[in-house]
Amino acid sequence: MKKLLYLLLIGASLLAVVPAKAQFGSVPGIVTDSFKVKYADAKSVSWSSKIGGTYQATFTQGSGTEKYVAKFGKKGEWKQTTKVISKDDMPAAVKDGLAKSKYANATEWEVREVTVIYLPGSVTQYNVLAAKNDIQKRNLLFSNDGRLLKDGNTL
Repeated sequence: MKKLLYLLLIGASLLAVVPAKAQFGSVPGIVTDSFKVKYADAKSVSWSSKIGGTYQATFTQGSGTEKYVAKFGKKGEWKQTTKVISKDDMPAAVKDGLAKSKYANATEWEVREVTVIYLPGSVTQYNVLAAKNDIQKRNLLFSNDGRLLKDGNTL
C-alpha cells in the first residue's frame, strides 16, 4: 500500500511539473507583439529564449532567402537584429576599413563570414570573421563608416 501511495505521489508531482515547464518556456505576448510591429512582413518565424530574459526570433523577410535573427528583452524592447551577408555585399567604407587593417593581406587572412548588426538608434555595425587558419580567427567589428571598433579573439 505504501508503494502505491509513493507511486501516486511521484506521478502527481510529475504531472504538476510538466505544465509549469511549458509555461516557463513560452514567449510573452508583449515580446511577440513588439516583434510583429517591427517585422510585420516576417515569415517562417521561430522563437527561442536565452538566459537573462532575452528572446530570439529567427525569420525570413521579402523573398525569403535572407535569414534574420532579432533579439528582444522580456518587456518587448528590441535589442538588435543580425543578418549574414557575403563579403562582396559589405559597404565600400567597411571594405576600405578592412583593407587598412592588419588583416588585409588576402594570402594570410580569409574573410569567412560577414554579419550586419542593426542596433537601436539606427546604428549599423559589421562583424567580420577573419581567419588565418582553423585556429587563428578574429572577430572584427566595424562601424558603418569603416572604423574598426573591436578586434577580438574567437573560438
